[in-house]
Amino acid sequence: MMKEQFDTWVKPAEMSLGDFVESRIARFKGRTYDFNALKFQADFDPKYRRAQMRYMGTGATGVRRDSNTIPSEHFTFSTMVLPAQCEGPLHTHHDVEEVFFMLKGNITLFVEHDGEKVETQLHERDLISVPPGIPRGLFNHGQEEALMCVMLGSPKPQIPTYPDDHPLSKIERY
Repeated sequence: MMKEQFDTWVKPAEMSLGDFVESRIARFKGRTYDFNALKFQADFDPKYRRAQMRYMGTGATGVRRDSNTIPSEHFTFSTMVLPAQCEGPLHTHHDVEEVFFMLKGNITLFVEHDGEKVETQLHERDLISVPPGIPRGLFNHGQEEALMCVMLGSPKPQIPTYPDDHPLSKIERY
């Protein structure tokens, strides 16, 4: 039985297995918070200011390249810092499932589908998977920052869209 070989898992002949494995590790000490990944939102309104810390791929924030991430074959993975009282605006990923996993703090998550709106609380170690095409947004109602993992089900997701009546839908990006 032939195993599928992913491009990013082809070990260069001149590299030891140990060095190759090390090249597949995105260590926390090598990460930095990127408050510019969604800067266009924060420039519009400071309540949207939050930071992405990328580990695998670049996610769907519009960051085109990040040489400090592990290449992605099937999904992206990052953490998102959500300052107190910040809002992640309602948006839709049309091409991918998005997963939020709360590491620290609590947020209110908003979801809309077929004219119905619901909000729920996500607490530490809670996870939600939102399918493609479903609008979602969040708000950190706490007085301290929250931290969550974000995973998108594609190595290069499309940039999300905003509802037509949302002011961010009128902003030209990049």
